[in-house]
Amino acid sequence: MNTTSAHGEYKVPGGKLVVADFDVTDGHLENVSINGDFFLEPDEALADINAALTGLAEDTSPQDMVERIEAAVRRDAVLFGFDARAVVIAVRRALARATSWSDHAWEVIPAQVRPTLENLALDEVLAKEVGAGHRHPTLRIWDWDEPAVVIGSFQSVRNEVDPEGAARHGIQVVRRVSGGGAMFMEAGNCITYSLYVPQTLVDGMSFADSYPFLDAWVMQAFADLGVEAFYVPLNDIATPQGKIGGAAQKRFANGGMVHHVTMSYDIDAEKMTDVLRIGKEKLSDKGTRSAKKRVDPLRRQTGLARRDVISALTRTFTQRYSAGVGKVSDSELAAARELVEHKFGTEGWIHRVP
Repeated sequence: MNTTSAHGEYKVPGGKLVVADFDVTDGHLENVSINGDFFLEPDEALADINAALTGLAEDTSPQDMVERIEAAVRRDAVLFGFDARAVVIAVRRALARATSWSDHAWEVIPAQVRPTLENLALDEVLAKEVGAGHRHPTLRIWDWDEPAVVIGSFQSVRNEVDPEGAARHGIQVVRRVSGGGAMFMEAGNCITYSLYVPQTLVDGMSFADSYPFLDAWVMQAFADLGVEAFYVPLNDIATPQGKIGGAAQKRFANGGMVHHVTMSYDIDAEKMTDVLRIGKEKLSDKGTRSAKKRVDPLRRQTGLARRDVISALTRTFTQRYSAGVGKVSDSELAAARELVEHKFGTEGWIHRVP
């Protein structure tokens, strides 16, 4: 009989700490003890959670674990500050199938002006490099000097972009690897960053939960700047004055993923609405009648220069995760430029959804 002890912890964003202690005997969970500073009523529900996990094979899928716990907990039970999925994340961390921020050495790649297509290609290259274990998890700040509309992976070019408006303003239309909506990007008008992480960091989380989890450091940075920022599900970052940005993700087969965010700093709303087809249906659930009112620049809310906002974000990330300074390697840059030539810069990719 082969027995090892396991211990895992997970702090729910905005919630409580969940701890999982148990033994693994011949590949199965035994002596399970879920504990933490959460609230749970009635007391007996804790025994139900422990019993639901006891005897499970260590390779049980996260979703099966969640369903097992939810089926075991009585209907009148109240879980406050945590839920079944938080328990599973703690269990998966104990099994070393999920990781936490502190399990990784982090790097920050400072902003460097690059062609938009190169920025897009680097997202795929660096995410796959992290998935393959060839680079540390990384935060990269974008910069660019050419105007572009970056549409989501599944958006229709003709439905999103007015070709006459784009031509009139010299706007390039490109497509990224992740879903979500169009990004209107001119030099200096946005703040964009990409996180390249192993999927183990969000193991056991729903897609909806992974977004605010990966951007918790951003909320801290804004709080330090006096900006009250929060997530609006699924992927919008907002303040009481309005939306300031949106996030998108792409997960690759080798275990790497990119999570990127674009936030408006000083967008020309007139030009944006001349280039993008922002219809009434898209605005109907935003509580606003004008696309221009959706753009609430960070410049106005912070009173800071764009470079100073970027510095504040970078400083918070670096301090919170003890990150070092990184760079794009020559081989990564060469791979990105090859991807531009054979994928991101081709009409077949850009117009794959006409």
